[in-house]
Amino acid sequence: MKAMPTLEGGLRIDIEDSSDWELLRSIITDATVTGDSDLASNLGGLMDDDADGGDWREYVVPDLREAFQDELAQVAATIESAIVLANGGPGPVRITREDVFPWYSALNQARLAIEDQFHFGNADLLDPVTLSPARAAGFIRSRFYCTIQSLLLDYVME
Repeated sequence: MKAMPTLEGGLRIDIEDSSDWELLRSIITDATVTGDSDLASNLGGLMDDDADGGDWREYVVPDLREAFQDELAQVAATIESAIVLANGGPGPVRITREDVFPWYSALNQARLAIEDQFHFGNADLLDPVTLSPARAAGFIRSRFYCTIQSLLLDYVME
């Protein structure tokens, strides 16, 4: 897989084989595996139990949950459409300036869910060689998502 900025101000990810497609699909899988509750509920749980916290959970969390789900659906549709166009083989995925925020959000949701599952903490202090295969795979996906987010920040987001 290769990623590069486009002349139009977007990002192009060139998929080289089917495992690359599975890695992109993992964004959605990782973002939706959050244990007992979803990211919106987890964020709402950070609010105090006073009146403001209750209002936050009642009024903000449902809208936040819906927005997160919409962003994931948009990214999933883009990935699946690109897979169909490429007949499951090599092909591009394009992230335009208009699509950058849902992609950034989906990648962030996936990274937060991975962290919630594995509790890596400071990645600089972590030796991936010492991790179990499942934790190592999660760590690699998290670093990949972070790299794509960095490219989006550097080349696509204004």
